Amino acid sequence: MQIKPYWQNYVDGSWVDGGAGRVEVVNPGTGEVLAEQALADAADIDRAVQAARRVHQSGVLTAMRPVERGRMVQAIGRYLIENADDIAQVLTLEQGKPLWEAHREIQGAARYFEYYGNQAETLEGRSIPLGAGYFDFTHYEPYGVSAQIIPWNFPLEMTARSLSCGLATGNACVVKTPELTPLSNYIYGHAAEAVGLPAGAVNILCGWGHEAGAALSAHPDVNQIVFTGSVKTGIAIATAAAANVVPCVLELGGKSAAIVHDDADLEAMEKDIRWGIFFNAGQVCSAMSRIVVHESRHDELVERAVKVAKSLSVGPGIDRAEAGLTMGSMVSEAQRDRAARMVAEAEAQGAHVATGGRKMNIPGAFLEPTVLTGVSPDMTIAQEEVFGPVLSVIPFRDEAEAVAIANGTEYGLVGGVFTRNLDRATRAAQKIRAGQVFVNEWFAGGVETPFGGYGKSGYGREKGREALLNYVQTKNVAIQVR
Repeated sequence: MQIKPYWQNYVDGSWVDGGAGRVEVVNPGTGEVLAEQALADAADIDRAVQAARRVHQSGVLTAMRPVERGRMVQAIGRYLIENADDIAQVLTLEQGKPLWEAHREIQGAARYFEYYGNQAETLEGRSIPLGAGYFDFTHYEPYGVSAQIIPWNFPLEMTARSLSCGLATGNACVVKTPELTPLSNYIYGHAAEAVGLPAGAVNILCGWGHEAGAALSAHPDVNQIVFTGSVKTGIAIATAAAANVVPCVLELGGKSAAIVHDDADLEAMEKDIRWGIFFNAGQVCSAMSRIVVHESRHDELVERAVKVAKSLSVGPGIDRAEAGLTMGSMVSEAQRDRAARMVAEAEAQGAHVATGGRKMNIPGAFLEPTVLTGVSPDMTIAQEEVFGPVLSVIPFRDEAEAVAIANGTEYGLVGGVFTRNLDRATRAAQKIRAGQVFVNEWFAGGVETPFGGYGKSGYGREKGREALLNYVQTKNVAIQVR
């Protein structure tokens, strides 16, 4: 696929320039400029919001029978699959992940549209008995304009997660794409047209967070906000939304821990390490960034983790089309350098680099797959999110200490426990302070399973049927029957 040099925003059914000029999108696999993207300003955001508001107020989406709206949502997913080869190249070149991971992300994005398209006609109210003389019932109404601010690590899939829910429930959507990886979201503008959605139902804009993002989160005609990203930005968005009394769904950071007991199958766990911390170069909010392992299995676990890290072929994602032991670049040199600094700081605090930890001496934003030992729970590397391919290994003596270490951060997105003992696993699942707990497989679950955080990992739930309730309001109707 030939990457065009300039990409526009999609507002009210048209491809348009941006009032804030352009931004260069860099290929992190080479360090070279890939293309330019139009940047929206506050006026562009307002036009998109007003277009979405017009669609909502027209009633065109809510007037549809839900099954009809659901079929349109499903059709978007099919459109992604039909154009997967082109999308994957764009996604790999702008984000840095291996080409096979890009295809996997497209499949995941399409699955959201399939799932929520199926759910559109199942969201039903209920009848409430009030005794003789009354007929009382509830039903769900869409908020109206859903603002969705997307992260750079999985730009296509994270847009799918919120856009599919928003459309399935009858909302019109304004999507603010990330400045680092905005290009692949072009497909949603074409998909909206292809499936017959009215102009203004889907709007896709790139812009700086402090300008376009701030304008969107504070816009008085936005009715609901979905954000995935950092805690700092999430707080700013929630503060702006609170001024307009607008509900938010916030999926923020994580410092997730896997508790590995003395009876765990460490050979099988090599696969979990590969996926848990090195998939997408560790740039995953629910990454397995800490392993809290029983002291009797510590050395063996470290040996296996080092083996996995050293087995990875690291290089430009566009050259890695076959699924397997490969890793691409990080999204930018700035993100790579931040991760490398955190590793160096951990060393200064007494941690040991068992493998990796250095910037690679090749063009692009590459960091060696890294395993750290000698990490204590109070070290910065054990408390703050690296968002890179860096695994910290921490020993424990007993079950209570393991849970205390796992819960010993401000985050609470996911957690895990690896053991053959069902009672032990159940106790851990009850005590781990996280929105999702994996037992004997990291990233178990799917689109069908609710996902969200405790503490500074945010609030609200995405995925599963629970997510639909973020996009609707409950209306009660009470009728006196004479």
